[in-house]
Amino acid sequence: MRKFSHIDDKGKANMVDVGAKPMQTRTAVARGFIRLQSETVKLIRENQVKKGDVLTVAEIAGIQAAKKTSDLIPLCHPLQITKADVKAVLLDSGVEVTATLRCIGQTGIEMEALTGVSVALLTVYDMCKAVDKEMVIEGVKLVEKIKE
Repeated sequence: MRKFSHIDDKGKANMVDVGAKPMQTRTAVARGFIRLQSETVKLIRENQVKKGDVLTVAEIAGIQAAKKTSDLIPLCHPLQITKADVKAVLLDSGVEVTATLRCIGQTGIEMEALTGVSVALLTVYDMCKAVDKEMVIEGVKLVEKIKE
């Protein structure tokens, strides 16, 4: 089994030094889903949710969250994000969110993509909680990472 990179020789949390790593274009794609009742899907489709346009607000929230990842997750490096694309798609059973993040840097951008998806889904939850008490967020995962 591989050793954890964020643990020092005394077993304490440690931010990895990436200073010697080369600058590379890095891309990460994450995806997740929130299961909704059919009536909630209908309200979103008809833009009748009292808090507003659920999909657009979720996408913006996901972008904002991705940019704040290093403020939220203690051992993440702040990254110069060159692209943040968060898409929320309404399906018959809920909303699927996909986040694609890109940077030129010395460490990966996976956490930013996962954070973007997670916060976008939480935003859907927040905006719909008054009408749907059975929402379930599921399947948040990294689906691709590329280093060029």
